Amino acid sequence: MSSHDCSGDCPIARRAFLKDVSLFAGAMVASGLLPRGALAAPSPIAALSRDRAEVKYPIPAQDGVHFDDKNEVILVRNAGHVFAFALSCPHQNTALKTDPAGGGFWCSKHESRYKFDGEFISGRATRNMDRLAIRRDGTNVVVDVDKWFESDSQPTQWAGAVINV
Repeated sequence: MSSHDCSGDCPIARRAFLKDVSLFAGAMVASGLLPRGALAAPSPIAALSRDRAEVKYPIPAQDGVHFDDKNEVILVRNAGHVFAFALSCPHQNTALKTDPAGGGFWCSKHESRYKFDGEFISGRATRNMDRLAIRRDGTNVVVDVDKWFESDSQPTQWAGAVINV
């Protein structure tokens, strides 16, 4: 996996983007267009520990998206499932963000969009987001950041890279 240095291509800093998305989601809830608690605003998450390629996180208490930039992981809890994704878009390794239009993730470089479960919706990418190997350890999630599955070449492993909560 590559580094996620913007190299001048980032139109907005991640922190500013997350703030804008949070304000947008709040406005959607206030207007009644999005049910309260439908999906918590994206937030940074820190690993509890790291042992070689494995990173441990607490199982998220509610639906939401959590970014761990240091380990290049997106941790998602959605509709009773927990997923771990590679931070970069499978098309050209650009850092993914939450979709400002809602409903999933977005790659700003070529406008690819994905659902919260990593399924490809539209754009230049030709496949789903890469899911990282994940397992449950008590009240924690253990993610192997060196082992990911591509939906087109490893459909069984990709479909199985989920924890039911």
